[in-house]
Amino acid sequence: MKPLSEQLSDLADRAKQAEDTVAAAQAKNRAALQSQRERLKSSIGAATTRTQADTTAAQEEMQSWWDETRSNIHDRFEALRAKRDEHRAERDLQKAENRADDAELDAADAIDFAAYAIDEAEYAVVDAVIARADADDLVLQQS
Repeated sequence: MKPLSEQLSDLADRAKQAEDTVAAAQAKNRAALQSQRERLKSSIGAATTRTQADTTAAQEEMQSWWDETRSNIHDRFEALRAKRDEHRAERDLQKAENRADDAELDAADAIDFAAYAIDEAEYAVVDAVIARADADDLVLQQS
């Protein structure tokens, strides 16, 4: 990502180009308008390409994160299951009660995590819909 100062400089350049376009329109300079239209078309195409590349990279990063998270959670639950299986062999009633309490707490934690994951997924979907709407608005504004 570009530094903010560079982004602001790019924004100023674009504003100047828009200003020049308005001036050309007022002067009815058809050649300048056609030239500006081609530059805008090229700029939109480049922005679309960058956006697609950024989206692909973000999707790959998110998939990698999700794969790692899922693996970590799976490993954690496997460890819990192994520990529970080991303890099942013991016959002490108090220990069995404690293990049952622990297993119930683990189940509650798993449910809490699932609810959290659903909330995060819903947030990501809403965020994606808003981002798509913003992008579509920009395309319409630049057309």
